[in-house]
Amino acid sequence: MKTKLSFLLSLVLLVSCNPKNTGRQNDATGDTTYTNPLLAEGGSDASAIYHNGKYYYTHETESYIMLWETTDITNLVHAKSKKVWIPKDPMNSRHLWDPEIRLINGKWYIYFAADDGNTDNHQLYVIENDSPDPMEGEFQLRGPIVTNSGWNWGIHPATFEHKGNLYLLWSGWPSRRINTETQCIYIARMKDPWTLDSERVLISKPEYEWERQWVNPDGSRTAYPIYVNEAPQFFHSKDNKTLIVYYAASGCWSPFYCTGMLTADADSDLLNPASWKKSEVPVFQQEPKERVYGPGSFSFVPSPDSTEVYLLYHARSLPNSVTGEPESRNTRLQKIGWDADGMPDLGKPLPVGVPLPKPSGTPIKK
Repeated sequence: MKTKLSFLLSLVLLVSCNPKNTGRQNDATGDTTYTNPLLAEGGSDASAIYHNGKYYYTHETESYIMLWETTDITNLVHAKSKKVWIPKDPMNSRHLWDPEIRLINGKWYIYFAADDGNTDNHQLYVIENDSPDPMEGEFQLRGPIVTNSGWNWGIHPATFEHKGNLYLLWSGWPSRRINTETQCIYIARMKDPWTLDSERVLISKPEYEWERQWVNPDGSRTAYPIYVNEAPQFFHSKDNKTLIVYYAASGCWSPFYCTGMLTADADSDLLNPASWKKSEVPVFQQEPKERVYGPGSFSFVPSPDSTEVYLLYHARSLPNSVTGEPESRNTRLQKIGWDADGMPDLGKPLPVGVPLPKPSGTPIKK
């Protein structure tokens, strides 16, 4: 969760929720199995897409955007990597959060949030590359995405297409922060990949206790409220008749960081708040017995042969932690299933170090 309890505490926690990067990685994959985490350190707010036999993966690296390319999503250790964006404008050169890679109308886009060093100035940005290969060519800044006339704070952009329309999801504040803040989930239709074509519509705000939980890294609590809905990610039922927005809730540095779910009928008006129904309970949360804490921030990818779907997320192995320290949130992957109604069955976050079968169709080393 990227939220601020007070000016001083925000400097600690907001930095803590956004690791400065990565470096050391886990090299534990084999020919047919893999173990979590995929990366030993770093990997918060990961995003990936599968295209023409390759996975393109990215995660937070704070001051630039890094892209990985691999045929085996479980073997990021040996993936080709490249810094594809280093900001030059001071207005968007700091705190680059939650990059998401997308292929829209034959062009590559990476959405992210950034600021000028003051986290209260976080806004959404998008870069574009018209090369068929995102590791080639050059990403160009398409500019900030103006989400509202008040230029209010926004993070965690995520796009999806439905019935010929492009939509943007993000986490934002209803107004500029004074002493406290409330992170909400918004949706808007887009005219093009960098311009909104509608007013922002609020579809979720923190209202349940599990969306308002936190423990500070030192085990204390504060008098300031932590009301968080963030990291929205689009998905759908197996028959595509139900649309889903998963989102993260509560303090990201605490074990209570978890995942909520919004659903809407595929034929409904997605810009009508009444179309979206919220689960009253989290659908993915900590498993203390397995030493898995704070799981969240989803991305969904297919297996190479398209017969399976995998959930990419981050979690940690300590109940409370200042993320960015050696034990930080790291990238994890596990297969999902479908329930009797055709809705995603996410299961529970699995413990680290357990050998798991690689996604079906993954090339085997020879």
